[in-house]
Amino acid sequence: MPASLMLLTSFALVLGLVGCVSGFLAGLLGVGGGIVVVPVLYHVLAVFDVDIVLRAHIAVGTSLATIIPTSIQSIRAHRAKGAVDEQLLKLWGPFVAMGVILGVVVAAYAPASLLTAVFGIVAATVALYMLFTREGWHPVKGLPGRPGQAAMATTIGTISTLMGIGGGTLTVPTLSLCSYPVRRAVGTASVVGLIIAVPGTIGYIVSGWGLPGLPVFSLGYVNVAGFAAIVVTSMWFAPLGARKAHSIEPRTLRLLFGIFLTITSSKMLFDSYRLLS
Repeated sequence: MPASLMLLTSFALVLGLVGCVSGFLAGLLGVGGGIVVVPVLYHVLAVFDVDIVLRAHIAVGTSLATIIPTSIQSIRAHRAKGAVDEQLLKLWGPFVAMGVILGVVVAAYAPASLLTAVFGIVAATVALYMLFTREGWHPVKGLPGRPGQAAMATTIGTISTLMGIGGGTLTVPTLSLCSYPVRRAVGTASVVGLIIAVPGTIGYIVSGWGLPGLPVFSLGYVNVAGFAAIVVTSMWFAPLGARKAHSIEPRTLRLLFGIFLTITSSKMLFDSYRLLS
């Protein structure tokens, strides 16, 4: 088998396995799988000798694209369980979308070190919260008024777009801080992920269009080959994760969430430091 074909086959197999994990997490935690896809794809691109200044943008853009189908699968499963807050989404949806637009504009001009730093810092902060706060600790007794919720939704949209995640990484703990039930937060976060992923993907395609050095099968910063390899398996596993979410204790969900965030944030912070040095 030619070396190039072997590399492509290995690329597809590795990302297929990543898709299994990311799809399961999309349903289980409402995170859209991006929290796994971004760092793994970033390092797979390094194996294929993609320029280091492009890797973070491609990983984020491709991750957002994979979130679209997995979120749809997850939404269906969570809606069947009555775990999606439609009223909250009516308020949050437009502001999340505004945040996505802002995030795409920032990402178009941001260096790779900024994207990896944002990913690492935010993921580490959320991990500390999920791991070390006790279950039932809610410092805020209820969601703020409309202006406060608008600010929260816009911030979640912006940061999630810079990180390449579906919004659950920020939506779930933010709602939990405000005494919101964790399972309902997970279900609602799956819809937030779709609101982020669609315009975010379009933005990364446009901002990266025609750049030199992009890997083959790329539309701007979205790599179609990586997208296909991840989506094929992740769509099978998203419903399994969603069903499992309703049979696991909330504290266990928090610990699983925190552990994954700790691992991925540590690696991305290290890479951000390398890019700056």
